[in-house]
Amino acid sequence: MENSQLTWITNFIWSIADDVLRDLYVRGKYRDVILPMTVIRRLDAVLEPTKQAVLDMKSSLDKSGITNQDAALRQASGHAFYNTSRFTLKDLKARANRQQLEADFRSYLDGFSPSVQEIIDNFEFRNQIPRLSKADALGTLIEKFLDPSINLSPYPVFNSDGSVRLPGLDNHAMGTIFEELVRRFNEENNEEAGEHWTPRDVVKMMAYLIFEPIADKITDGTYLLYDGACGTGGMLTVAENTLLQLAKEQNKQVSVHLFGQEINAETYAICKADLLLKGEGEAADNIIGGPEHSTLSNDAFPDKTFDFMLSNPPYGKSWKSDLERMGGKTDTRDPRFIVQHQGEELSLITRSSDGQMLFLVNMLSKMKHDTRLGSRIAEVHNGSSLFTGDAGQGESNIRRWIIENDWLEAIVALPLNLFYNTGIATYVWVLTNRKPEHRKGRVQLIDATQWYRALRKNLGKKNCELSEEDIRRIVDTFINFKETEQSKIFPIAAFGYWKVTVERPLRIKGIDPGRAYTPREIKALRETAERADDAPPVIKKIHKSGTAPDPLRGKFQITIHGKPRVVEYEPDTELRDTEQIQFLECTACHQPGYLPNSEDRATAIETFLRREVLPYAPDAWYDPESVRIGYEINFNRYFYKPKALRSLEEIRADLLAVAKEAEGVLKEILGGRY
Repeated sequence: MENSQLTWITNFIWSIADDVLRDLYVRGKYRDVILPMTVIRRLDAVLEPTKQAVLDMKSSLDKSGITNQDAALRQASGHAFYNTSRFTLKDLKARANRQQLEADFRSYLDGFSPSVQEIIDNFEFRNQIPRLSKADALGTLIEKFLDPSINLSPYPVFNSDGSVRLPGLDNHAMGTIFEELVRRFNEENNEEAGEHWTPRDVVKMMAYLIFEPIADKITDGTYLLYDGACGTGGMLTVAENTLLQLAKEQNKQVSVHLFGQEINAETYAICKADLLLKGEGEAADNIIGGPEHSTLSNDAFPDKTFDFMLSNPPYGKSWKSDLERMGGKTDTRDPRFIVQHQGEELSLITRSSDGQMLFLVNMLSKMKHDTRLGSRIAEVHNGSSLFTGDAGQGESNIRRWIIENDWLEAIVALPLNLFYNTGIATYVWVLTNRKPEHRKGRVQLIDATQWYRALRKNLGKKNCELSEEDIRRIVDTFINFKETEQSKIFPIAAFGYWKVTVERPLRIKGIDPGRAYTPREIKALRETAERADDAPPVIKKIHKSGTAPDPLRGKFQITIHGKPRVVEYEPDTELRDTEQIQFLECTACHQPGYLPNSEDRATAIETFLRREVLPYAPDAWYDPESVRIGYEINFNRYFYKPKALRSLEEIRADLLAVAKEAEGVLKEILGGRY
């Protein structure tokens, strides 16, 4: 079917909202009726030829006392869904009595199979029926969707002479119409659109980043795609189409199975409906959702692994309720979020105020480790995913776990104002557990913030999009893997650091510099005694003879009663400071894939302290046991371009011009008396 015909049908359905619902609903609520009715009308048309066969099969099964009827009824209908009510929408059109119509329409809805019931329930469509019936709009609505000028059936409508008056609408075309309606409603409600709908240009770019690098390695077979925050399913369907197209170009026969999870009831219903309308009943069964199905606290696929995964999870959104259901931060033992790493147990639990990175962790837990291609992942995040979380905290631990496992291929910085409801910076993370040889031990950062095309008309905060040329440029930059002004390549150690606590001694006037003080005495001194920079330090421990001094680790050699002794000082908490010492202080860490060992750590930290701290605080030390590992990715540091300061001559010229202009204005005001 031609695009013009699809557009005409879409426009017709769009017009029904204004014709029937204008005085009943505000425009933002039209979708509550139009989307489910579009689904219902399409399913009704698809099921019409086998309606009697389903009714006969239902009667036969009931007489035989068979309760598990779903498989048999699917077979009778010839589809992944069916309707066992005695009505079709055409039957209901003839109902003149308003009350009878409402009762029969409810009976009609109740006849749909479980998968369709789930869609209707999550649309909360039954809640709309009393309002529609009371306003006598239900019959009009049904009549509009049955208008003879449009055909939502897969079967053609013929003229009396046997010629085709209206062509049939195949599953792909119906899916296109439905997706276009969803897009229009999202744009109409642009303040909400970004929460449920990722722009297709972004999705296409993500799909290319996942598939193109391994296009020549795709073989005949079955591939599983997963989105843990699938929304309306756009990412899954675009990814599926991209994979099928690339497989076709490689002359490969592939089967693609879609899996998704979505907590928002309406978007879940849209996703499931879209797949049903496209004839992908099996895929629709693999979409799990509704308010009780949070990906974080109620994983729908705990034992499943996937070949390809992509997602745009909610960011800046609290997941406190999920955390409480999981046992709280200290008692959570979900193996997705508590991992063993290099002999250490790492907690990946983030702040309860933002759970976006846990969606990435969830996907990483579902990687395939026993296949040639492994798994490839693309996920959208905001800027906080790059740097929030102190060393040893959940966000930092996630970055550490990912980078030290060498799963991170690249991060792409996207243009501002690319999404519908936010103007904040966004980034696409690209990960795999099968890095090609030339990428091993390296991470690529791509600055694509200036690669976009301006929109003619803003959609909320969205004022730009990725053109085909922009998408191609991003993907080519990724695949070429070369250093350019917009592409920087780093060894994995470039993002790691040690958080080191630097101590200085507590100095108190009038104390005995030759004895150790007890904890109780030290507490009293802190509360009552006078500090001074030139006062003697408070000794908390005197070591036995033979202990080797190690001033950088807090073991100082002094003379007590004429004998050399090694002591430890009480630290002054008011003088305590921290240093963030980069792994790259270790020379070997500049090599791709190299991570510092304990010896490297000690050398790097102490070299840094001798160079940057001791010249200004010669009595400082650090506790090796308090050192924490952290990871952050600072895009601004790598891509910041300072603007050249204006010359004095330029500034002077501007000032003179302003002064001259002001003089002219003043003369005009004073009428030449100036």
